Parts: sequence; C-alpha cells; structure tokens
Amino acid sequence: MFRKIISLVLVVLMAAGLFAGLTGCTESGDTFKIGVILLHDESSTYDKNFITAVEDAQQALGLSNSQVIIKKGVPEGNECYEAARDLVAEGCKVIFADSFGHEDYMIKAAKEFKDVEFCHATGTKAHTENLANYHNAFASIYEGRYLAGIAAGLKLKAMMEADSAVVPKIGYVGAFTYAEVISGYTAFYLGVKEIVPDVTMDVQFTGSWYEETEEKNAANALINNGCVLISQHADSMGAPSACEDKNIPNVSYNGSTASSCPNTFIVSSRIDWAPYVKYICQQTMDGKPIDTDWTGTINTESVKLTELGPNAPVADTQTTIDKYKAELVAGTRHVFDTNNFTVNGEKLTSYMADVDTDAEFQGDTEVVKDGYFHESEFRSAPYFDLEIDGITRLNTKF
Repeated sequence: MFRKIISLVLVVLMAAGLFAGLTGCTESGDTFKIGVILLHDESSTYDKNFITAVEDAQQALGLSNSQVIIKKGVPEGNECYEAARDLVAEGCKVIFADSFGHEDYMIKAAKEFKDVEFCHATGTKAHTENLANYHNAFASIYEGRYLAGIAAGLKLKAMMEADSAVVPKIGYVGAFTYAEVISGYTAFYLGVKEIVPDVTMDVQFTGSWYEETEEKNAANALINNGCVLISQHADSMGAPSACEDKNIPNVSYNGSTASSCPNTFIVSSRIDWAPYVKYICQQTMDGKPIDTDWTGTINTESVKLTELGPNAPVADTQTTIDKYKAELVAGTRHVFDTNNFTVNGEKLTSYMADVDTDAEFQGDTEVVKDGYFHESEFRSAPYFDLEIDGITRLNTKF
C-alpha cells in the first residue's frame, strides 16, 4: 500500500513538472521547439548561412516547421530581448541568436527565463557570466580564411608571373576593428603570404556588418589604392560586385558568389552552423547540458570552403588547399605560427590576450606557447587582436 502511495505521488509530481530535475526528464521530440533570432534576413550572406544551417538541422532531427520559429531583422538592442521573450512565450526550449550585439540582451533573457537554454554565436561572456542556461559558440574560421588565403596567394603569384607590373598588394573590407575581424583578416593575409612572401595588405573598415554601398565604396577605394585582389569580412554583395565590375579577383565570405561574379570569384570560407544547431537541439531534448563555450573545427565539419570559382582560380588550387588543410588537421601546421609574422619588427614570444573581455580590454591570459598563438582555445570567440607587420589599416574609427 505504501509503495502504491509513493508511486502515485511521483506520478503527480512528474505531471506537474516538479520532479524533472531529479529524473533527468527529457523534452519530447514532438513538443520541442527552437527559436532563432537573426540580425538580418536571406539578403545577408551572413544570416543566409544561419538559415541554411537551421534548415539542415531541422531536416536531420526530423523537426516540423511548427517546431522551428525564426525571427528575422532583429536589431542589436532591446528588441533582441523582446524577441527572446516572445519565443519563450511560444514554447521554445532553446533560443539561438546570431549577432555579436545580441549578447547582452540574450543574457538579460537568460537571467529571467532560467528553464530555457540561450545560445549565442560570436559572443564572449558565457564563461564569465556563470549562467547555467547561457552559452557561446564560434568556430575556428581563421583556419578557413587561411586556406582561402592560400587560394588567393596562388592567384596572386600567377598574376605576378604573367605581368611583371603587378604589385603584390591586396585589400580587405572589414566591418569593425573587433578581434573577430582582425583574427580573420590576419589569417587570410598569412595564407596569401605563405605563397607570396612579400605581399602587403590594406584594410578598409565600414563600421557596419551589412551596408552594401559602404562595402562597395570600401572595395573601390582599395582598388584605387593599388590593391589587385580583395577579400572581405562584411555581409553584403558590395565588395564582390565592385570586384566583378573592375575584374579584380575576389575571395568572398559565407557563400559562393560564382553566379553573380563568375569572372572574379576564387573561393569563400564559412562557418557551417548546422553541427552546432543539431547539438544544442539534441542536448536540450535529451535533458543534457550544453557546453558553456563551444568551438567548432574543420574536424567537426564546422569550417568549410566552397567549391572554387569557374574562372578565377589557377590550376592545382584545390590540390594545394587540400595539402595545407591536412597539415592543419594533423596539427603539424598552425595558422598563427609565430615564425611566420612579426609585430613592430619583432617575433612574438608572449601575449596576454583579453579573453575575459573586461571594460578596460586588459590582457588576462597568456596565449602564446609551443611556438604559436592559441586562438579560440580559451574561449570560443576570437581574441587575436594584434597588428602584425605587412598589414595597414587605412581607417580605424570603427
């Protein structure tokens, strides 16, 4: 009789949701919902990349359309918190946001809705906020940019061999002077430098992740300043279209531009977010914890390059990319090998990076050891913010 009473009590408690913490109760696959907050929409290559990842994860997990709720065009302000609150009200058990400026508002929501998992791409604060339901994620995209730089270097070398007047000077359109952008353009430059050792690079910042006119103007300014090949960390077609107009080889970001820029597109690198979206959904459905800081890699298929362009790449580009990629995977090559760059004419032997992102941006973690800068190992988001020799910032106000 006593056992029957205990069993009845347990059934009531579980039905009320009061016993979930003790039972490891999982979220039913039929009732599970994920909410996604995007800064822009499909018109942005950055956001389109996330939309594709969510669609891939949805298909892999067998989720219905009603179980995936996407909010597009959410600014980096309190609108993000409001969107997260609405997604909670709609029954979402995990909410994912894609832009750096969404972070503080995702944290605000996480503190309020403790039974919902909040996951944020490109953020820096999860490891210091100590919230069990707030998580950051990024990927070692600097490796992808480095490999794209190898492809660009081969193109630059061929251009120089075909025309002795070609100067090894390349350009880069960057959004902001954030470590994420600096890490990426430095990795790209080092990839090019591997093939063309005397290359230099100019960087023009736009002050926006997505502003097509500004990005096109920035690319044109670089071209007019003598840059013979352009890459970017900005989200519109501004820079690629400027390159196609002036027949300047281009390395884009977050997707192929081969259809719109068939004569100049070399290759593009991107983070494939599908592995992470699948991971956070499955962990939540299984009642298991999500990593505080998750870093995707080439090995997790989170860092990818597109197929090569139809006309711009030179022969043996794919074979050469594959060779360097194999060395990165094996750990015999490191993008930020300190033998391959200098800072103010000196080899880098030590660097205290601002991993904890305090208000004064003070260094707190030694990140140089074993002969290379250990990027995205002490937190998922990049923290490489050094100005290395060979790269010139044409503007720094952003």
